[in-house]
Amino acid sequence: MALIFYNTLSRKKDLFFPIDKGKVRMYTCGPTVYDYAHIGNLRAYIFADILKRVLLYSGLKVKHIMNLTDIDDKTIRDSQKEGKTLEEFTEFYSKEFFKDIKSVNMLEPTKFTKATDYIDDMVLIIEKLLEKGLAYKSEDGSIYFDIKKFKDYGKLSRLVLENQRENASGRIASDEYDKENVQDFALWKAWNKKVDGNIFWETGLGKGRPGWHIECSAMSMKTLGEQIDIHTGGVDNIFPHHENEIAQSEGVTGKQFVNYWMHNEWILVNQKKMAKSANNFYTLKNIMDRGINPIAYRFWLLMANYRTRANFVWEALEGAETALKRLYGLYAALGKEIGKISAEYKLKFKEYLEDDLDTPRALTVLWDVLKDENLSTADKKATVLDFEKVLGLGFADLKEEEIPEEIQKLAKEREQTRENKDFKKSDELREKINSLGYEVKDTNEGQKISKI
Repeated sequence: MALIFYNTLSRKKDLFFPIDKGKVRMYTCGPTVYDYAHIGNLRAYIFADILKRVLLYSGLKVKHIMNLTDIDDKTIRDSQKEGKTLEEFTEFYSKEFFKDIKSVNMLEPTKFTKATDYIDDMVLIIEKLLEKGLAYKSEDGSIYFDIKKFKDYGKLSRLVLENQRENASGRIASDEYDKENVQDFALWKAWNKKVDGNIFWETGLGKGRPGWHIECSAMSMKTLGEQIDIHTGGVDNIFPHHENEIAQSEGVTGKQFVNYWMHNEWILVNQKKMAKSANNFYTLKNIMDRGINPIAYRFWLLMANYRTRANFVWEALEGAETALKRLYGLYAALGKEIGKISAEYKLKFKEYLEDDLDTPRALTVLWDVLKDENLSTADKKATVLDFEKVLGLGFADLKEEEIPEEIQKLAKEREQTRENKDFKKSDELREKINSLGYEVKDTNEGQKISKI
């Protein structure tokens, strides 16, 4: 089967062909480490994780880079508010992020890159953009990219350049701006003691620090090369961040920066955008504080296509957890023996995933496997564990339940009564087992005991 992905650049599903046969270079826009990641952020990272797992499942080697933005307007502002050094402040939230991705069973990227480790690389790119006349220095010493000098500006977000406002002169040099505010963006920000405090770098560009957009271009090009296969992020990154990445990267190299741009849709909460002011801003900790397994959030996301807006409500997440527990129960009842992977089910599972990561249909295959009475329990187990390589729902980590000795004795006694055709006594023993919190099922391979 061929891999097909929706490419934001072409606005259609494209056949996937890596630059180097058998190898994929993939970059994911990671978190700005100034706060805990919220559930919307996590959707972007879980989507990238599923994408990477599908690539690996298809036999490709993947070099995956995810950045940590540890220098920008927000990290400077909030570190100063807390009276901490930038490194001390961002290190705390980086560690919290690592805990979160472990909780939702994400594979770690090949490398995490911290923006502050790549300042020299950013400076080199900016110097080349100045030499090419694609960037200019403003009166305060900051350096901006001249978007009118890059003929393809707007090709990712489909913006009309004529809507551009005044150039950077006289405006606030903000890292982020809204979709109506098409303007030259900061590559290098001259040091402003009032805003930046003691945070700056002394470079050939002057005393200052990088803008947000140049960071990802420098980190991706340094670790993956001038051209990469796949770049992922949320739809909110399309403009201005990814549009600006293209302009500065292609402006400096003259080559196409990314072949496949892939973006996940928003997570809404009760049909509204998440915001602390709206009191609907949720993190993984909020989910865990309710006693909900964080993997249930991963499972809930997989129940929808990554390009579909999802509306988060607690009842839906609780329903997803109930379904996940049901799957765990069906899996636990399969026993210890691992047989052969079902070729038929694997083909169907792979076919759905290779069609733009169709996880909702892939999950239907998982349910079909577990409910198929014509498939042996050993082969079911092998097939589920194979699917687990992509789904990451924790089946491989489930520990076999220790059945108490009392329950085992009752089950053995019940088995004997069934052999003696004493079905009344057998039913009584089943009810007693149930009253103690366990259930017993009769299968072709004998009794299966599990916790209710």
